[in-house]
Amino acid sequence: MIVKNEKRNLARCLDSVRGLTSEFIIVDTGSTDATPNIAAHYGAELIPFDFATVNFAAARNRAIERARAQWILVLDADEVLELDGVPKIEKLIAGTENAGYFLERHNHASDSQSPFTDYVVRLFPNRPDYRYRGRVHEVIDAAILSGGGRLTKTDIRIDHSFSSDREARRRKNHWYIQILKEEIAADPSDDSRLDFLAAEYHQLEMYDEATKIAERIVQARPLDPRAHLFVGVYHLLYKPDLPRARADFNQALKLRPGYPEAASFLQLLDQRERAQPPTA
Repeated sequence: MIVKNEKRNLARCLDSVRGLTSEFIIVDTGSTDATPNIAAHYGAELIPFDFATVNFAAARNRAIERARAQWILVLDADEVLELDGVPKIEKLIAGTENAGYFLERHNHASDSQSPFTDYVVRLFPNRPDYRYRGRVHEVIDAAILSGGGRLTKTDIRIDHSFSSDREARRRKNHWYIQILKEEIAADPSDDSRLDFLAAEYHQLEMYDEATKIAERIVQARPLDPRAHLFVGVYHLLYKPDLPRARADFNQALKLRPGYPEAASFLQLLDQRERAQPPTA
């Protein structure tokens, strides 16, 4: 875990995995509240970490380096492993498969009318070549794949209750955008950071900027059908350019014949064009 001033959340998170392991490794990036005392109460190993230069991957990797168990489970303090996840994880780690497992994360905030679900790799073998990368939006997926492992989706659920302070979330979006831009400037060949940059702009409803990044993603990954679908959605819904949207979805279908999402958006595009009044 990585924590900073999580006295309100930490105990709840650790309670949810108490039946799974006794090895809690927590990297603290500068708490000034009771977080260290709560961690100590649970017998956690607390590792102070200098976060003057923001680097979440480095912080996560510091925790992994100290782990002694054969498997790693990563949680954030505002997440809780649902009760039936413990036996499911125990069953997975009883085997010897070299795999990273996607957990089903349910995200919600007290002010949100639209909770959403995503999938994140949070369970994986403890191997020296499995390390996170990315100063923000850190990921381990690529390391697992390059290490000969595979990625598998599970129905193991974690509940994520994120900040209900909209202004705080917006500040975080802008903060992440700046760091992502720094990462991209430092390594222009790494197009994976562009996906996260587009998402940050989208969350801020800066759709023109998100569209430009989606167009850059297609240029970087011209053979990726998902990239064409992604930019097509922006050309259809957020910065309307219907001919370009049609070309995007057709290219996605060409690269992945039968691609159901691309076919559905083409049907929506047909409906929109039929609804338009004829030109004189």
